[in-house]
Amino acid sequence: MTPNKDKFSGCLIGQCLGDAVGFAVEGYSPAACKRYIEDFVRTDKVGEFGHFLFPFGQYSDDSQLARELMQSYAKCGKFDPADYAERIAMTFVEKRIIAFGYSTKEAVKRLCQGISWEESGAPPPAAGNGSAMRAAPIGLFFYDKPEMLIQAAHDQGRITHKDPRSSAGAVAISGAVALALRDNIINPEFFISTLAEWTGTISPAFSSELKKLPDRLSLPPEEAATVISGAGFDPDYIDDDEWKGMSGFVISSVLWSLYAFLRSPDNYMETICTAISAGGDTDTTAAMAGAVSGAYLGIDAIPSHLTKHLTDRKTWGFDRLVELAHKCYEIKTQI
Repeated sequence: MTPNKDKFSGCLIGQCLGDAVGFAVEGYSPAACKRYIEDFVRTDKVGEFGHFLFPFGQYSDDSQLARELMQSYAKCGKFDPADYAERIAMTFVEKRIIAFGYSTKEAVKRLCQGISWEESGAPPPAAGNGSAMRAAPIGLFFYDKPEMLIQAAHDQGRITHKDPRSSAGAVAISGAVALALRDNIINPEFFISTLAEWTGTISPAFSSELKKLPDRLSLPPEEAATVISGAGFDPDYIDDDEWKGMSGFVISSVLWSLYAFLRSPDNYMETICTAISAGGDTDTTAAMAGAVSGAYLGIDAIPSHLTKHLTDRKTWGFDRLVELAHKCYEIKTQI
């Protein structure tokens, strides 16, 4: 069954808005993020609170690169990792990228030196969430073809991150989008077990942690965040940003985003609030959770009084993003 095109636009807009709301408090402590949620997000004053140097509505590299992935698909009429790698590089070369990660920056340097996209990614143990944060569109392109979804998520991920855990994180987010598109009702156990199966083909370590998520869904967010933040902890992984809350480590941040969605699958803003409440890498966790929620609920479930503020330095606002999502929908349904 082909999903409605409003779920395609819901996925992209859901990601961009989650990113924008989380970007305002990126790197903040859990306590500060909870105050932000209660004082601004839940009181509809969030539009008054932007990121330093940027107004509310500006989204970061998470959504910029997800958008570039959809632009590549729209241009090529298919997923083309070589074209996408070039697009990632050009966002840096043209200085359009906002709030980028170290591993992605280093991968772009290698791409610019002529190293192929198959070899440009940062080697293990660099297992950040840079490959997962932009992977949601893969779920749109291959929602009906799991094997192709897994391969495409891995291919787009290894452009910047070679660690299999990072690729598995990309599979988990794109897979969650695919399941959200296909299912009218979310069954958490089926949802998680399917993602565990798909990620297990890439990283058994990631899949093992994912299998623990059903037991953690019963925990309140504050307690769950404490447990999930240590999921799959790797002492060799260096978090350059030293987050005060949820780090950029791919296992914990992806699991937290899935937790946020599964705690309130029928409420987009509640999902975003949960994702942000853990602090730390809030733009990324809210972007990933928002993409899945938007794909499930569709664009009409996302507050229009907030989405009208979406911007990328006064370009790529709401209307243009929706147009791009619908273009990708047309290509997908014609294949």
